[in-house]
This record gives sequence, C-alpha cells and structure tokens, in this order.
Amino acid sequence: MQAAGGRPLPAPALVCEPLLPYAEHLFTTRGWTLGRDAASSRDGWDQVADAMGVEPDRLGRLRQVHGATAVVAEPESGSLPDADIILSNRTDGAVVVQAADCVPLLLVDRRTGAVAAAHAGWRGLAAGVPGETVSALNREFGSHPDDLLAAIGPAIGQCCYEVGGDVRAAMFRAFGEDDAARWFKAGRGTGKWMFDTWTSAGAQLEMAGIPGGQVFAANLCTMSHPAAFCSYRRDGPPAGRIAAAIRVGGVRQ
Repeated sequence: MQAAGGRPLPAPALVCEPLLPYAEHLFTTRGWTLGRDAASSRDGWDQVADAMGVEPDRLGRLRQVHGATAVVAEPESGSLPDADIILSNRTDGAVVVQAADCVPLLLVDRRTGAVAAAHAGWRGLAAGVPGETVSALNREFGSHPDDLLAAIGPAIGQCCYEVGGDVRAAMFRAFGEDDAARWFKAGRGTGKWMFDTWTSAGAQLEMAGIPGGQVFAANLCTMSHPAAFCSYRRDGPPAGRIAAAIRVGGVRQ
C-alpha cells in the first residue's frame, strides 16, 4: 500500500495501488477528525465524503455489530443498518466502515465495478466476514472470485494481539484446526495466544476463491504505531477510528 494522492486530503491516508485503476478508495489515519475525536463525529464523516468526492448523504455507512451480515448501500435512506459488510455498484456514492484494531477490508470487482467494505474483529473473522463479503458480491452483483481484488487495511498485528483460548477455539470450530492453527502462536500468559488477524483474513479470502496474488495486506499494526493509527486496545474508549472507504470507478484524473 502507498500514501493516497490526487485530491487534497486533510491528513495522510493509505491506498492499495493495484485497486486504484478500478476503484477510488482510502484508509484514513489518526490525523483525520475521526482519528482524533469520537467516531460519531459528523464533521469527520463529512471529511471522508469530501475526500471520496461524494455528497455526505451518499456515503453508505453501517451500525457495526461484530457479525457477518451484508447489505447493499442505500445511503440516501438516512438509516444505519445493523451490519458489518456494505456493497455498492453505484457511481454516485461510496461505502465505508470504521475500525480501531479490527480488520478493515475493501474489495472491487474488476469486471463489474462493484465494490464492498467490510469490518471484522475476531468475532467477525470467526463468523467468516471475508468469505461472506465475496459471497454477497456474487449474490447481489454476479461477481466471480477470480475478478476480485482485496485490500486488508491496518489492524492490530500478531505482535500485540493476545487473546484467550476461547478465541482460538472459535476459529478452530469455524475453520478446522488444520487451517486455523497457523493463525496463532503461544502468548505471553498461560492459556493465551497471539492471533494473526491479517493472515486469517487473507486466508479466508483465498478460501472463498480469490487468488492469493489478488489479496493485498498493509501489514501495519494499529497498536504499534500510535502516531499513525487508532487502537482501542492501546487507548481504550477515547480511541478514535480509521475509516476504510471505496467507490465505484478508478481514480479520476
């Protein structure tokens, strides 16, 4: 991934270069209003909409609930659906999720132009959010996994994400021990494990049929970079949020 360019931005952001010809997108950083203040800040979302080149009422958002429900964006409705995956094939709007350690995912279909944004903490990963995002794009817009590109944004890394045995057991139940065991290594405490969310998300996208060479990860730990990213585990309730936003169509010249 690289720093976003083109339209002037209020603070640094990241983009995934292979996605740029097909979908304008970005992952914000802590310097954005959402990163400094409460995630509900209206000004912060207006800032994201402006950066994406859409009107604020065309920014499709969610009330994220740590599940695997997918919805098609209807931003003009004014409501925030209870879901963690949002899809669109409209050229007049963008879709977005927020995160502060959880994995933000952005996908684009190179053939149809359809896009998706998804949010996955450990519960979402156990529920199969990456695979459900691929399935939802197929169901709603006829997307084929071979045509998809996926970007895994900044999230807490295995270096910092210590979890209990309940998380490891949930992944084993969902994906089998042979696959899921490689997402964990022994933690610092008894019965604790270090969970690799990046590898889990990438593996699930590949299980859903996306070729490995079409899955790109930032490999940036939110907890390890306090100047750049928000981290709930590091900062607690005052932590801001990063936004992962995407819209149909490549970067406009």
